[in-house]
Amino acid sequence: MPEPTMAETHERLLMLIDDEPAQCRLITALASREGWRTLVAGDPETAIAMLGTRQGMQLNAIILDQWVPGDDACSLIAELKSRRPALPILMLTTSASPLLAVEAMRAGATDYLIKPIAPDRLMQALRMATTLEAPRDELAPLTEKMPSSPDFEAMIGATPTFRAALAVAAKAARGHYPVLVEGESGTGKEMLVRAMHAASPRAKAPLRIVNIGSTPANSVESALFGHEKGAFPGAFDRQIGALQNCDGGTLVIDEIDRLSMEMQDRLLEAVRTGQVRPTGARHSFRVDVRIVAASNLPLSDMVAGGIFLPELHEALAHVTVSLPALRERTGDIPPLSRHFLARIGEQPGLRELGITDGALSLLSAYDWPGNVRQLQAVLFRAAVFCDGDALTSHDFPQLMDMIGAEQPLAASGGHESSGVMLYTADGNLRPLEEIEADVIRLAIGLYRGRMTEVARRLGIGRSTLYRKLSDLGIDNAA
Repeated sequence: MPEPTMAETHERLLMLIDDEPAQCRLITALASREGWRTLVAGDPETAIAMLGTRQGMQLNAIILDQWVPGDDACSLIAELKSRRPALPILMLTTSASPLLAVEAMRAGATDYLIKPIAPDRLMQALRMATTLEAPRDELAPLTEKMPSSPDFEAMIGATPTFRAALAVAAKAARGHYPVLVEGESGTGKEMLVRAMHAASPRAKAPLRIVNIGSTPANSVESALFGHEKGAFPGAFDRQIGALQNCDGGTLVIDEIDRLSMEMQDRLLEAVRTGQVRPTGARHSFRVDVRIVAASNLPLSDMVAGGIFLPELHEALAHVTVSLPALRERTGDIPPLSRHFLARIGEQPGLRELGITDGALSLLSAYDWPGNVRQLQAVLFRAAVFCDGDALTSHDFPQLMDMIGAEQPLAASGGHESSGVMLYTADGNLRPLEEIEADVIRLAIGLYRGRMTEVARRLGIGRSTLYRKLSDLGIDNAA
């Protein structure tokens, strides 16, 4: 692969369609950190006109604020796409509505960003939209938030390593000691810690989540410990940190593997003493907080590498829960897929879809670097554009292209599955009577109602076939 040019690495060009000066300054500053130069268009007419300029022809991406005056945002996305089909478009909005996400995607949006947006999330979205090495459109993670029950029953999977992790977490939830949850990004750590809090004696007390990765480095100390007014330049007001704010409840420190050594020292002292001293304060405050730490990397490896304090690791890891990657639990992909499709079908603008065995074979052949979160995003995107009643392998063209069609077709006997479903949405087998009825309906349709041929192909006599039709309440014109 050829080396990226200077323009690709240092002169990437972003168009921001927005009429809020403060937000324009913020996005321009954030984008400039990674070599993006931003052109601002205050309205749709200006944006469309700029596409035809010399700079407009060099654009690498567009960010569109949903509330920009003038045209409807989705109409503007469609107009921009019609003029520049290959240009990634990111929609920026305050709404978490799945319906708006669906409409934006159908209009041609590449991603959907919810304000206020964290710096890391913005950079990730731009990288995923424009980096050649990144997974292509279908695999770009979405930011839709579908509500889920914060309990262990909502966590789908029967793989022994996954069920063992849930068992450890469920037992630890009833205690008061710190817990360390480890697992790759997207394996479900946040959902697990919410389930632990809901099952804990502190369920009615506050639950707060501080993500170290999405918190600016110079704000982590204040986010955790707080600060007094005037404690440092720019500290115009007093801020109460999460440890103090969460007194009596549970504090989740996500991506703790990204905590600096200095902050590790401060956190260790707080864990050992049960006291928190905000920056600039004269006195400490005693707090009763249960800490659940989440890490994308094994902390024991970081301790061995000298980049994580062994004392803090020991203090946090009274119980360690390790969530397996999705590639290590491929047997859970079918029930997970049906579960997600059932939830997706409940969203405004969408409907519940089935999924064929051929499609499931294709999904199971991919290694899912983004884990369960990525699987959900891919299913969501496929459901948005599906015209049939069930997703087939053809609804995942990028996966088919990456993996090759031979593997999934071989797994399903050389044919795309007919759509007979073996499992319910929660991953359990359907009743045998329902499966049998579906197979008979399929055979009647396949052999165009020729009952002698249907019976022969099913390996039963005509009289047995007619008896089953009667017992199952099937019209032989099915």
